[in-house]
Amino acid sequence: MSNSLLNNINLPRDLRQLSQDDLPQIAKELRDFIINIVATKEGHLGASLGVIELTIALHYVFDTPRDLLMWDVGHQAYGHKILTGRKNVFDTNRQLDGISGFPKREESEYDTFGVGHSSTSISATLGMAIASKLSGDLTKQHIAVIGDASIASGMAFEGLNHAGVTDTNLLVILNDNAIGIDPSVGALKQYLTNVKKGTQKQDNIFEALNFNYSGPINGHDLPNLISELERLKSVKGPKFLHVITTKGKCLKQAEENQVKYHAPGKFDAKTGELISKSLANEQPPKFQDVFGKTIVELAKQNKKIVGITPAMPTGSSLKYMMEKIPERAFDVGIAEQHAVTLAAGMATQGLIPYCNIYSTFLQRAYDQIIHDVAIQKLPVIFCLDRAGLVGEDGATHHGVFDLAYLRCIPNLVIFAPRNAIELRNIMYTVQKGIDSPIAIRYPRGRGKLLNWKKPFKEIEIGKGECIKEGNTVAILSIGTTANTVSNVIDNNPQFKDIGHYDMRFVKPLDGFLLKTLFKKYKAIISIEDGTIIGGFGSAVLEFANANNYKNKIEILGIKDQFSEHGTISELKLINEIDEKSIQKKLTDLILSFKI
Repeated sequence: MSNSLLNNINLPRDLRQLSQDDLPQIAKELRDFIINIVATKEGHLGASLGVIELTIALHYVFDTPRDLLMWDVGHQAYGHKILTGRKNVFDTNRQLDGISGFPKREESEYDTFGVGHSSTSISATLGMAIASKLSGDLTKQHIAVIGDASIASGMAFEGLNHAGVTDTNLLVILNDNAIGIDPSVGALKQYLTNVKKGTQKQDNIFEALNFNYSGPINGHDLPNLISELERLKSVKGPKFLHVITTKGKCLKQAEENQVKYHAPGKFDAKTGELISKSLANEQPPKFQDVFGKTIVELAKQNKKIVGITPAMPTGSSLKYMMEKIPERAFDVGIAEQHAVTLAAGMATQGLIPYCNIYSTFLQRAYDQIIHDVAIQKLPVIFCLDRAGLVGEDGATHHGVFDLAYLRCIPNLVIFAPRNAIELRNIMYTVQKGIDSPIAIRYPRGRGKLLNWKKPFKEIEIGKGECIKEGNTVAILSIGTTANTVSNVIDNNPQFKDIGHYDMRFVKPLDGFLLKTLFKKYKAIISIEDGTIIGGFGSAVLEFANANNYKNKIEILGIKDQFSEHGTISELKLINEIDEKSIQKKLTDLILSFKI
């Protein structure tokens, strides 16, 4: 548009040249800009639409990037990115070699801290504020923007607890919209609701932590926002501003269906209506739905089964159990450490907890896995969704470290189903009784089987399976990488003599099967969608070394570097675990052995 104000805004200093009267138009144009691009390129939508006025006000009032502004998680930072020099490349958001969907320090000096997981903003910003004070800079401002779901996390409270006894120049802004990805839960959520209603009778919790509290104020009222932020610039010590916003603001469907429009996929930018993917045939279910429907089926038969998820009932599909058996399904909020130890406590009393956590988020509860579960041999069932490469969310979200960081823990079983039937069967097996914890890891997205809901069968712990016999090279796969291997072998006649084995268990390894394979085959190739260092392939190497086998061993997996954002297909190619790369590896290996 020729009369567009946003066209002339490349950096926040351009924004500050405008009068306040121009800012509502900037807000409208910024929303339209985000909607038009996310409608076709996909990404996180509702969170950014909800903080447009807050984003404008922050960059208008504060001298960014000298003043340090940090966004918790980063789902809401699209407007920030557009106003800080990335408007012309915003259409590359979350694409391979494009800009990240989250703030990233190496991308811009305006991104003061890299984020992706929640609840880190207060601690990191406090660290920056302390650094400024130690250097003698008493005028620099330090602002952390955190949501009402994220602030309920333990780490956020640790930051608040410390900040309250400092005299640092710290401003915490609570973006309160009563929802994270799913609706916020817990006592703090109820407290904030009461504050908004004016019915909270007890002392203000933030004032009790020595913060100078103000609010709640309307987060879509630009003049009021700017006035309050200007006032807070001159207030000494830690400050807390409570801002009320509406997630998905100004897009009707996003306001009405905030869960779906958090990351809606493609939609019509003019109407807001979702563009349904044309499905010519019935599709296999997502692994998360196999979990969600199977746990309901099992829980109806076994009254001791309970389900736990930290703030991801929709993403994990525990929502099905929350609908059918709500008294035994628990959303504990963004609190992975609590989720794990809660499950441990339940297990001591004879309950059978299925603790469903995204692989990348379980990293946040590593100490609890070791101390509270594994040392005590408590039969907690960890269901790790989004294992392996997850795509456009990038380095902070790939579930590629779990095999390595779990494999070194004693008393812990690790299983990776290659399909939906095996996921169902292992879930059935473990609820019949186990004497140690188990991690069941499975990927994002759909499986390959339509006819997956078969009668349950028990799985023998630590037992692998032969998918195809061979006599030259054996490929050992784990989890759904088996599908990739099968496609390569089945579609290339020159690989007819290559054997394929689904090991299924990374721990314990099937030692009997491995001894048989090392005696039969000249070369062994392992493949996984986890890190090469410390993962499944490393376990195979350790086994070979312990048993003095001299066979040639190749390990395929995620390279020793952080995988950035891109489609799963693109990232598999980069890590050389796609079909073409495996085909080349097999061809080269066969030639080298002249077999």
